[in-house]
Amino acid sequence: MPSREQILEFLQTSDTPAGKREIAKAFGLKGQEKITLKRLLKDMAEEGLIDGKRTAYHRMGGVPKVTVLRVVDIDDGEAIAVPDNWPPDAPGEPPRLVMHERKGGRGAKPMPALKRGDRVLSRTEETERGWIAHPMKKLPARTEGLMGVVELDGSGKAWLAPVDKRIRNSTLIADLAGAEEGQLVLAERVGRSDRAGVKVVEVVGDPLAPKSFSLIAIAKHGIPHIFPEEALSEAERAAQLPLSPDHREDLRHIPIVAIDPADARDHDDAIWAEPDGQGGYRAIVAIADVSFYVRPGGAIDREARKRGNSVYFPDRVVPMLPEVLSADVCSLKEGQDRASMVCHFHISPEGKVGKPRFTRAIVRIAHNIAYEDAQTAIDKGDAPEYLSNLWGAWKLLVAARAARDPLELELPERRVMLDDKGGIAEIAVRERLDAHRVVEDFMIAANVSAAKALEAKTAPVVYRVHEPPAREKLIALRDYLATMDMKLALGQVITPGLFNRMLKDVSDEAEKLQVMEAVLRSQMQAYYGPANAGHFGLALGSYAHFTSPIRRYADLLVHRALVDAYGLEQPKPKMDLPEGTGLADRDRQSLQQVTDAISQAERRAMEAERDTIDRYVAAWLSSRVGEIFDTRITGVQGFGFFATIMGLGGDGLVPISTLGAEHFRHDEAAQVLVGESSGTRYAVGDRLKLKLAEANALTGALKFVPVDSDGMEIEPRGNRAPPRRKQGKYVAGKRGRPSNIRHQGRRR
Repeated sequence: MPSREQILEFLQTSDTPAGKREIAKAFGLKGQEKITLKRLLKDMAEEGLIDGKRTAYHRMGGVPKVTVLRVVDIDDGEAIAVPDNWPPDAPGEPPRLVMHERKGGRGAKPMPALKRGDRVLSRTEETERGWIAHPMKKLPARTEGLMGVVELDGSGKAWLAPVDKRIRNSTLIADLAGAEEGQLVLAERVGRSDRAGVKVVEVVGDPLAPKSFSLIAIAKHGIPHIFPEEALSEAERAAQLPLSPDHREDLRHIPIVAIDPADARDHDDAIWAEPDGQGGYRAIVAIADVSFYVRPGGAIDREARKRGNSVYFPDRVVPMLPEVLSADVCSLKEGQDRASMVCHFHISPEGKVGKPRFTRAIVRIAHNIAYEDAQTAIDKGDAPEYLSNLWGAWKLLVAARAARDPLELELPERRVMLDDKGGIAEIAVRERLDAHRVVEDFMIAANVSAAKALEAKTAPVVYRVHEPPAREKLIALRDYLATMDMKLALGQVITPGLFNRMLKDVSDEAEKLQVMEAVLRSQMQAYYGPANAGHFGLALGSYAHFTSPIRRYADLLVHRALVDAYGLEQPKPKMDLPEGTGLADRDRQSLQQVTDAISQAERRAMEAERDTIDRYVAAWLSSRVGEIFDTRITGVQGFGFFATIMGLGGDGLVPISTLGAEHFRHDEAAQVLVGESSGTRYAVGDRLKLKLAEANALTGALKFVPVDSDGMEIEPRGNRAPPRRKQGKYVAGKRGRPSNIRHQGRRR
């Protein structure tokens, strides 16, 4: 019989997966010896020496010879991967494997380029230098439908109820892998056919725990949220960089203030102004000098480029930079010396911004003030001089803004406030104050100054581009406005001011909201790019993002371009950090690809944040199912309409089958449903009372039903109630349906 050490050595050196059969063959074991080997392997597993199944063992703490790996990093072109299904209770961190590139041989195609998040079936090998992997096959990505809650039906079969409200079907779970009913899990398909079902690969936990809503969004949208050790180590070193007034403008004597939300996790920007004695103001916008700490090509930079931006959830932030930088060293905190990139400019009595100058400086923030506190001080009339000066300078900027006439769409923003335990304390619409507008207009002035300063040097610019509405969108808007007896002539020059005047002509508030949302739907989505196409919404010819480099990679690129264009390089650091703080050559050569990637990352973050807010709203309302709310219609489709609760938000569906027995016709151009016999109309912007019928905290979906003047539900078409099922734990509904489950092959 082989010894334990001999078996371990064989498992480590075997070129192929080795189970009981292969071990017996290698050592010439037969008959009773195989039974003894079986007991020995069982003992070794219980002793923690080996792991795996009878058909493929491997050394405990090691990696199976053939297994699925997940790429977690790209280091100088080499993919770094970890086991895709590493046990959560395994000791230590999962091993990191270097993926060796597979070349295309005769009749074989080369392996496609790997990127972070890819799953690859690989053959693994442990060498003196560490683990390496030889890719065999790139596997399909996990889809967003493969995260859900385990539910059991009457026959005992397990189903994966989706957490995405766009997915209507549940999926059969072929392998629970120890997961229990009611747990939130990640799963992967076990075959090519949907009928084969899925297997659970990770148990997340309680789906209604406060942390789960953001975790669902992170997993669903594939947001990178774990920093590689290399990036964290580099951040710790960068945080020790000394600040020398010999190479920076010293502005520590100036009372620069940072005005932010009360719950701000980082502080990118701070502002200052004082009268120039001639009716204008001298002004400063000080921005965290992130480019000093995050060097091109370094580990932090590579990770920040992948993330593109920070993602903000009610219970957490997924930062673009490690916290030692984002929440500490780079953050402009009161009374602390901080490295800053500063834009000096002058505001004329007419509100025009001129004479911009960019420097690297040391600043010491006089105060960190919440928007509400700054506004209260101004309203009481006892504000300190530094605040009064900011408001005085802002009034000049307001006058210039009015002359520019940018698009004015005041749309409500929902704010989720949590208690000490992470539960929902309140959901309300965020109040819009003059203090918000003060900071916003100072930031716009600095952003425009940065774009024009780089243009003056013919330097690369990462523009924030918002193109004018496309013709097809304008045609749709014209047709919609015609249903409201409003005209939009397409032959004229379309400007933001045109839309503003249109809104001012609407006196009815409900109708104004309709028009405002129609105008919003007609707008193009803003993006980042190296070619200037102006910013339609702000009515600006040149616009860049300069003011938030802690949370946006685009701003960091603008800072680096300014370093090069205006000779703001710093001395070489006397520590192990990449040299230079300007633009890298690869960024100059591939700026289009970089800006495309960060634009996509921005859209990903917006969707994740919106999904999470929807889940919080649904959870907040789940205890109020059956109540009647004042709502407003936000969208109309052939299958029904969507409505939102006034003052709270949270769009919910009103199925057309609940509107009564008559047939409703959908007028797409007018965005209205019309009853053919009664003439009853349901149009975008209409206000009506609806009863909340369902609130699904996992998907963020709401369902409403109409009520009559007495508050009673309207008799649904067909007068048929759906079959009753056992009360679900996760979805509150009037008939106790546990979710929007429609099991494959079975009608519900």
